Amino acid sequence: MSCLMVERCGEISFDSPDQNAKCVRMLGDARVRGQTGVVSERRGSYPFIDFRLLNNSALSGEVGTKKKVKRLLSFQRYFHASRLLRGIVPQASLYLLDEDYLGQARHMLSKVGMWDFDIFLFDRLTNGNSLVTLLCHLFNVHGLIHHFQLDMVTLHRFFVMVQDDYHSQNPYHNAVHAADVTQAMHCYLREPKLANFLTPSDIMLGLLAAAAHDVDHPGVNQPFLIKTKHHLASLYQNVSVLENHHWRSTIGMLRESRLLAHLPKEVTQDIEQQLGSLILATDINRQNEFLIRLKSHLDNQDLRLEDAQDRHFMLQIALKCADICNPCRVWDLSKQWSERVCEEFYRQGDLEQKFELEISPLCNQQKDTVPSIQIGFMTYIVEPLFERWAQFTGNTPLSENMLNHLRRNKAKWRSLLHRQHSSSRSNDHSGQVTGSQEQTLNEEETP
Repeated sequence: MSCLMVERCGEISFDSPDQNAKCVRMLGDARVRGQTGVVSERRGSYPFIDFRLLNNSALSGEVGTKKKVKRLLSFQRYFHASRLLRGIVPQASLYLLDEDYLGQARHMLSKVGMWDFDIFLFDRLTNGNSLVTLLCHLFNVHGLIHHFQLDMVTLHRFFVMVQDDYHSQNPYHNAVHAADVTQAMHCYLREPKLANFLTPSDIMLGLLAAAAHDVDHPGVNQPFLIKTKHHLASLYQNVSVLENHHWRSTIGMLRESRLLAHLPKEVTQDIEQQLGSLILATDINRQNEFLIRLKSHLDNQDLRLEDAQDRHFMLQIALKCADICNPCRVWDLSKQWSERVCEEFYRQGDLEQKFELEISPLCNQQKDTVPSIQIGFMTYIVEPLFERWAQFTGNTPLSENMLNHLRRNKAKWRSLLHRQHSSSRSNDHSGQVTGSQEQTLNEEETP
């Protein structure tokens, strides 16, 4: 299906200019309150972060025209607009694939339920449209288009909006990560213990939440937004700042696309609220909260998946697993994701150092190595969650496969860390190895 992706800003009007000015001052963008009562952020409402203003923004009471424009645009929109103003025509996001590539992509989709699915290869075969292509396929496979009577053009337009609002310059939090999480969610939705009880609404919510759970992610974490006194941190009172933004942005896109406009008001309201509950569950700061609750359910054997509330809780757990499943992938894929997320951490650390801010944990490239970060992440975050997930599923082949990959990958990182330490001692380095040394180590460790 060919389509030309066109950016749309949309516009919001208020009863009085004062009301509008107040909203812009608070948010740096307009927000929409729909009939359902859920406040949504207009598409692309994440503002451009002008780091030159970090140290003196509190002293400046006057806002110039240039700053106003930046505050009214997301980073994506600002970048797009600035390129147009400079006379640079952006490359159109068209599906320009020859038959060989299309055939290979179709072949991969026939195996989308396999755990060794290579999302990086799939993204190349779809010309960078892995999320849109995957979602269209999964919505068709699960019969959601027919069940909810969705218009295909509108559905495709909504998927394009979601994909476009991910920041491609992020090493990790980009549309490929969203596609990877969506593919993992599809695998989890097929687990017999869960699949036997899921409704079409559950499946659609799971796939939508997976696809949009990090939409418009700026490539920096919540502590960065808090320490720079970003308006989103104030808006959400320093609690699940990014997750709230991802949710509200998704609601804004749903309303802008009018994908669900034909459904009854109470149905769309329920979908919006449940999407929020799912996306907010991905906040890593709530990890212990969900683990304790899951452990209690499993120990007491009181999960009743006939109950919508219990099904929703397990969808939250499934999304949490999908979001952090990279260490459970095959080594070649897992290693790529590990390097990408650490690169994003290091970029944040470089920014913090440049603007004389305290460097956040895990963001100091001189002290925090990739192996040490990954070993800690696997030990304290990934293993406890996936061991409980395996207990829930009844140790299915998929669960066993993921845990086996997790253990093997952790052993590889430990070996790399040990060799890094040995190399640093012999070469008088501070825990770092050269690129050629690391390549040699990785080649030796790759099965």
